[in-house]
Amino acid sequence: MSFPRYGSYKDLNVEWIGKVPSHWAHRPLWTLFRRTKRTGHEDEQLLSVYRDYGVIPKASRDDNFNKPSDDLTTYQLVEPGDLVINKMKAWQGSVAISGHRGIVSPAYFVFEANHQEEPRFLHYLLRSAEYTSGYMSISKGIRPNQWDLDPQEHSRMSVLLPPIREQTAIANFLDRETGKIDALVEEQKRLIVLLKEKRQAVIAHMVTRGLNPGAQMKSSGIEWLGEVPDHWEVTTVRRLAGSIQTGRTPKSETPAQELENGIPWFTPGDFDGQLHLTYASKQISQECIDSGEGSYFPAGSVLVVSIGATLGKVGLAIVPCSANQQINAVVPCESVRGEFLAYSLAVKTDFMRYLSNASTIGIMNQEKTKEIPIAVPPLSEQDAIIDFISTFASEIDALINEAEAAIGLLQERRSSLISAAVIGKINVCGLVSDQVEAA
Repeated sequence: MSFPRYGSYKDLNVEWIGKVPSHWAHRPLWTLFRRTKRTGHEDEQLLSVYRDYGVIPKASRDDNFNKPSDDLTTYQLVEPGDLVINKMKAWQGSVAISGHRGIVSPAYFVFEANHQEEPRFLHYLLRSAEYTSGYMSISKGIRPNQWDLDPQEHSRMSVLLPPIREQTAIANFLDRETGKIDALVEEQKRLIVLLKEKRQAVIAHMVTRGLNPGAQMKSSGIEWLGEVPDHWEVTTVRRLAGSIQTGRTPKSETPAQELENGIPWFTPGDFDGQLHLTYASKQISQECIDSGEGSYFPAGSVLVVSIGATLGKVGLAIVPCSANQQINAVVPCESVRGEFLAYSLAVKTDFMRYLSNASTIGIMNQEKTKEIPIAVPPLSEQDAIIDFISTFASEIDALINEAEAAIGLLQERRSSLISAAVIGKINVCGLVSDQVEAA
């Protein structure tokens, strides 16, 4: 869909804004917002500033692991209409007009509204790609993760102000159009969840029931495992492992991102949901391995995260490697293929959490790892099951990749549409009512 443009434009001589409609005004940010610091409201709900969502209640998300301070008296009160900025992440888009009352970290900037403009328009404007570029240009520091927004430069930033009726129309248009895009994004996210659940269910079926639906079955003797093919052996990891080792963190050497002839040193963060572990974010030296400070696992070892929030994640090391102390490595014996063992363990996360007594921080030590039950077919059948799962998983992964690509395109479309509307590259005023639409 193509959109009309305004009749004439002017140049503000602001590099990151460019030309804007001739009749639009602009004012420095300090004339619209005044820095404030209201403290002593520790009973209010906690809020967070998200790059993707703006200011929302912290409790509404389960992916924010930043622990609030035990003392909330220094946290700042935020009222609806206030501008809230994570000063170290403004250049990433962590800027928003709040629609909620609550408290935020003392490290944030909070600005009280001192204007009669449309807050929804300002919300879209100040979070647009152009303004994010502007924040980047006035953030200072040694490294990006330590950049701070310069308060004085920020206070002088030009804020675009169309006539109020246009602000309302632009906000209404963006509410409508971004709502449609967000709904499509959520559909793709739900599809990804369903695809991952289907992949997990098929793998679980294959490693406990096999490929032959007509096979004679027997009780495994384990309630949650149920029946298994009659000719399969029900055993434990103890009898399938040549050895079980736990990783270590070297004392005399700090694992590094790049080492000449370095050995991959895996941590839980390197487990990305794929079976094969191909990349470790850090490495240790061969000398560290030789001295015994670092553990050594041969290629084909099955690595299991044994502690923490990601307990039960499983990967198959395709190269010789090492790992930290949060990971157990099972070296398969000759009666089981590494891939089959990895698939079998990957569907037993819930059992591992139960076995680890995960009331606080679960721990799967070597002895507990050895107790995990596994149903094992003959090697030839293991090979056939591995081939089937590999093909099936590849098909599912291709569909997941398509859905993720679609999400990326939709998010790019959303960002471009917002920028075009709030900077005045397109004229959307005749496309939607300039009155606030009923919810």
